[in-house]
Amino acid sequence: MRIGVIGTGRIGTLHAHTLSRHRDVGSLILTDADPKRAQALAHRLGETAAPGVDEIYTWGVDAVVITAATSAHAELIGRAARAGLPVFCEKPIALDLPGTLQAIGEVETAGTVLQMGFQRRFDRGYAGAREAVRSGRLGRLHTVRAMTSDPEPPPAGYLPQSGGLFRDTLIHDFDILRWVTGREVTEVYATGSDAGPAMFRDAADVDTGAALLTLDDGTLASVTGTRLNGAGYDVRMELAGERDQIVVGLDDRTPIASTEPTGPPAADKPWTGFLERFGPAYEAELSAFVEVVLGERANPCDGREALQALRIAEACEISRREHRPVRLAEIEGGAPVPFG
Repeated sequence: MRIGVIGTGRIGTLHAHTLSRHRDVGSLILTDADPKRAQALAHRLGETAAPGVDEIYTWGVDAVVITAATSAHAELIGRAARAGLPVFCEKPIALDLPGTLQAIGEVETAGTVLQMGFQRRFDRGYAGAREAVRSGRLGRLHTVRAMTSDPEPPPAGYLPQSGGLFRDTLIHDFDILRWVTGREVTEVYATGSDAGPAMFRDAADVDTGAALLTLDDGTLASVTGTRLNGAGYDVRMELAGERDQIVVGLDDRTPIASTEPTGPPAADKPWTGFLERFGPAYEAELSAFVEVVLGERANPCDGREALQALRIAEACEISRREHRPVRLAEIEGGAPVPFG
């Protein structure tokens, strides 16, 4: 199998390393907006660099992995679909609903495969939480608390093109909330703070956000996020039911300290970022994509799944700006997909 990788930045480099050593992948063609960066990575991996996206198609590949800039995702997905190729794409499909729906439409018209990069679905902790909920171990689920806290903000130049905290960061929490619980969000109320560095205000973004979500069975979920968690990278989910309570992301590297006399000490080596925290999950999602291309498994996260997470993020942005609850029925692209 020959795979084209479009984008060789931080996540593209990780994915290229994973695919290059996969037993079912014979070779890669790498390309990037910065050709020298693609060439350097190709040299390190013993793979081939292409001067542009056109060569990915003229030289011939069996599948495409898209890790380019977010603004290019929708166009690149459409091009792969028109070429009849299965594609893996990092989230999001696009930063708006019309662009997302158009790209999904191209994939569905072509009858091809689009697998989205929501790596938390492949994390053992979240998988264990999903099993606990589905098995009835927790009893009736009544409360979920999810959070994503980055240790430092991204570069200022990234913020205006990121889509904002809810679309760029907390969209992972929205997706995993649906996946773990098997429920849909019906209403959100969200707020945010830009009291940190001025670059967030300049980008009309927030450095810290919080949302209260109501699920279709009455479960209440809170989702919080920040770009300024100096203790380290902290991603957790707590699920409380009438019988039991569990937590994802609590281990000896969780960057939190207890003030109780008998509480656990602060982590000696806190998580530094998402690539480290979710390394095994990133590998697992690429292995799953290879299996999808080979016809050995069903698509674990298609474009319609990604659309639902984006709709929740859109609702949160509207709620934040307009200071009101927003029902998901107000957001374009409804008809949620059934869970497997």
